[in-house]
Amino acid sequence: MIRSLATLKARNRRPWMLLALPAAAAAAALVVGCNSSGTSSGGSSGHAAPAAGSLKTANIGGATVLTSSKGFTLYSFALDTPAKSNCNGTCAANWPPVTGSVTAPGVKGTFGTIQRSDGSTQATFDGHPLYTFTADTSPGQAKGNGLNAFGGVWHENTTSGSAAPASSPAPGGGSGY
Repeated sequence: MIRSLATLKARNRRPWMLLALPAAAAAAALVVGCNSSGTSSGGSSGHAAPAAGSLKTANIGGATVLTSSKGFTLYSFALDTPAKSNCNGTCAANWPPVTGSVTAPGVKGTFGTIQRSDGSTQATFDGHPLYTFTADTSPGQAKGNGLNAFGGVWHENTTSGSAAPASSPAPGGGSGY
């Protein structure tokens, strides 16, 4: 029984392959597990909608508005009701809901929560569900104020409870939605 050198080499590789495949799968699972935080940012702008905690205020465009703890403007959607968010799916991907209970030191008004259609809890201020906007890429921006998108108008949330004046659209800008 004479075997070729190629057959012997191939036969000697099989045990290594049988060991290498499970080892590679285990290494991949370890890498995925270490890189997964279990949370989602809700957008690609580099900021996530704030979760349970403390909000801030900022003067943006001449109005004192609610912001996330990182300074991102918070918005309300004209089609929402005090008990229901009407921004889901693609809308919520662009306007991430503020989740959980929140407060803002020194702000007079009523903070609360509602249950969203997906079962998550969304923060509210004076009966308005709160959102951030993925197009706001830096703190202090209010690109969503006065924007008509997803069937309704979006407003920054002022601490006085009234809608902030709509800002001028950027030259050549549409909402893109």
